[in-house]
Amino acid sequence: MNQLVLQAQLLELGLVRYTPAGLMALDCMLKHESQVQEAGKPRKVSMEIKAVAIGEIGKRLQSLGVGGNALFTGFLSAQKNGRGTIFHLTALTPN
Repeated sequence: MNQLVLQAQLLELGLVRYTPAGLMALDCMLKHESQVQEAGKPRKVSMEIKAVAIGEIGKRLQSLGVGGNALFTGFLSAQKNGRGTIFHLTALTPN
């Protein structure tokens, strides 16, 4: 199974573009910070991840706006150039 659920802040929003199929695509950068348990010890986690919203979810991402916080759901994929990972957003629930 390939599913990621991440509480994050919308850090950056790219320009609207369109896929060859004519769907809206919007690149963004998400930032996550939390504290988790690892091997019985607390650990601070801070990360940024590239994400993309394709279709109707892109409009919802625009409405959230830079600085907005939400629960993001989706899946991970390799970037087109094979360098790095991208989070494909399929749902978001604003906080």
